[in-house]
Amino acid sequence: MPLDHIAVRGAREHNLKNIDVEIPRDKLVVITGLSGSGKSSLAFDTIYAEGQRRYVESLSAYARQFLGLMEKPDVDHIDGLSPAISIDQKSSSNNPRSTVGTVTEIYDYMRLLWARVGRPHCPTCGRPIERQTVQQVVDATLAYPPGSRLLLLAPLTRAKKGEHVRLLEEARRQGFVRVRINGDVRDLDETIDLDKNKRHDIDVVVDRVVVPRPGEGEGASLRLAESVETALTAGQGVMHVATVTRGDEEEVPERIFSEHFACPYDGFSFGEIEPRTFSFNSPHGACSRCTGLGVEMQVDPALVIPDRTKSVAEGAVEPLAKSRGGQTWYQRLLEAVAEEYGFGIDTPIRELTEEQLNVLLYGSGDEKLRLRFTNDYGRTRYYDARFEGVINNLQRRHKETDSDYVRSDIERYMGAVPCPGCDGQRLRPEALGVRIDGRTVVEITTSSITETLRWFDVLAAPDTPLNEREQTIASQILKEIRSRLQFLIDVGLEYLTLDRASGTLSGGESQRIRLATQIGSALMGVLYICDEPSIGLHPVDGDRLIRTLERLRDLGNTVMVVEHDEATMRAADHIIDLGPEAGRDGGHVVAEGPIAAILDCDESITGAYLSGRRTIPTPETRRPGNGEELVIRGARENNLKNLDVAVPLGKFVVVTGVSGSGKSSLITEILVKRAVNVLQNGRQHPGRHDAIEGFEHLDKVVDIDQSPIGRTPRSNPATYTGVFTVIRELFASVPEARARGYKPGRFSFNVKGGRCEECSGDGYKLVEMQFLPDVT
Repeated sequence: MPLDHIAVRGAREHNLKNIDVEIPRDKLVVITGLSGSGKSSLAFDTIYAEGQRRYVESLSAYARQFLGLMEKPDVDHIDGLSPAISIDQKSSSNNPRSTVGTVTEIYDYMRLLWARVGRPHCPTCGRPIERQTVQQVVDATLAYPPGSRLLLLAPLTRAKKGEHVRLLEEARRQGFVRVRINGDVRDLDETIDLDKNKRHDIDVVVDRVVVPRPGEGEGASLRLAESVETALTAGQGVMHVATVTRGDEEEVPERIFSEHFACPYDGFSFGEIEPRTFSFNSPHGACSRCTGLGVEMQVDPALVIPDRTKSVAEGAVEPLAKSRGGQTWYQRLLEAVAEEYGFGIDTPIRELTEEQLNVLLYGSGDEKLRLRFTNDYGRTRYYDARFEGVINNLQRRHKETDSDYVRSDIERYMGAVPCPGCDGQRLRPEALGVRIDGRTVVEITTSSITETLRWFDVLAAPDTPLNEREQTIASQILKEIRSRLQFLIDVGLEYLTLDRASGTLSGGESQRIRLATQIGSALMGVLYICDEPSIGLHPVDGDRLIRTLERLRDLGNTVMVVEHDEATMRAADHIIDLGPEAGRDGGHVVAEGPIAAILDCDESITGAYLSGRRTIPTPETRRPGNGEELVIRGARENNLKNLDVAVPLGKFVVVTGVSGSGKSSLITEILVKRAVNVLQNGRQHPGRHDAIEGFEHLDKVVDIDQSPIGRTPRSNPATYTGVFTVIRELFASVPEARARGYKPGRFSFNVKGGRCEECSGDGYKLVEMQFLPDVT
């Protein structure tokens, strides 16, 4: 008979004191207690670790050697354990290609929807794209300049690895004589050996033709029509026309013709629309200029001239400040520019006109300037030279230099700007030309989750703009997209956009996204373990999160939450309170049961605060501060509406608001980045704002965020805080160490001479056991 609870016996992991716990199945269970009392040790390092280990051990020995098998936790035994899924606070991938849409898989369904239901439009003229007939292809080919030498090609494979022996043999059997492989025309009679580990583009040469002059024989047109039909058949409805150039003839772009989609007005055409056409992670869909990142690294004028109150002579142009005061060629050039355009090198940058500043940064074009140069011997000479501009000079040197030092030095003045090729939209023009109800896939991903769901609801409504065939195709896709969007709204993330980079999400946001994804999977009989999902969530959104956890429970799952939030604890079916203190004084089960049992337990600190026996008193007086303040003017980053905000100094200041209200945009993106640039000579790119006043009252800024402090196994609190450095110096200063000539490095486990060479300072040796857990 299956157990109705998960029984943990003799848990001793970390600071747990050999505890026994019974956790009811198919319930919402909260594990609470002081920080460091052993909550994560019980939930993640014991229960989850054992559930994961048992699942992996159920696989074959061959499969287990490729998986990271977790060590058996220090516990006597656990009965009634279900397959476990951990949803912790680790932030999502920092990969710039990872977005909210890709993490939740909503964008995968959207790519499929646009590929199957989208209506293609010409990116050039905006007209709907139609299918091309054989006669249209022939007419377009005859429109080339008379005498042009053309190759009619049928594509056989694109960007596929392999030797392609059978493909080439089939082309030879069908009577073709030549093929084009990766741009080179080869005879099929010769031996063709291809690298099986590289990707290859292979086209068969159907015909080689010369475009006839108007009125010259109809035979050429008939032959061309037959060749086009053959090419379209061999290429499965797609063919290429390439121009053969000789010598210094200008190369003509290759044209693609398709029986599928093409613009009859300006000749733009592309092949079959596939889901990968809309993927910015695939070369078939990504913008060729930025490779799908949506941004390019370019010299940023704000980083080149960080302080506009200075003049050129005072070092306003940061890259030139090092050579300030020397009789250099570039300085003489700057003086000539200033003289020619009516300003002095002693004039503050903020007083220059837009034209003068533009010349300083981007050059004088083809106009030559008269330079006067005096050498060390006092001889003066005159030269005529063009001025390319500070930014153009940095861009050119960054592109041409072979020195890593020079390149890294210039990159200090570079920032990410939207790609000019795709305007920051990541995709190729043909992908941006496919629309549903007049909207592209990128337009939808830039809208908030709420607006996006509202638009998809319109597509699924009875008065949908889709025709009957499109409704049949889209019905299942729309169902999946709408349900996933609703899950995101249920966990309080309706303010996000699908194109938001996952690396910019907080730990709480990342966890709630994974929570929404798990609800969408609709599994049952699973043990879900969450790590403080309410962190960073405004109380107004707390009820929706609790309803989401209850929904996951009602599917037939056991939901275990490590949590401090009062509302979550009061909503729980069962609570386990660990303590009574933290660290070595924790690890005991102080109380367990429903909320009433925790409230009635005198030993429970959690129960004391929940029942009101203990409270955190509100201060009767407030700190007066030092009377100064930081004033942010015209904050417009993300959703900020041109705010003016005054932050008093010398006080404990809290910035609050509902999730997505703009707190991080105001403080992290604008205030912190600008403060780092001003106070610590940083090179960060702050969010849009007019000005920040009051930095003269500050010495430095310290940004403490949610990122992990270190991942190396040798990092510990002593090394991270710097205490271990003082300890090592203390030991190196004792008489015995000085007599032996020991330096502080002698007492370090990170360098040779101090560390144990047997284990390289790790403190243990690791023995790999293939399909068994590694032995330490």
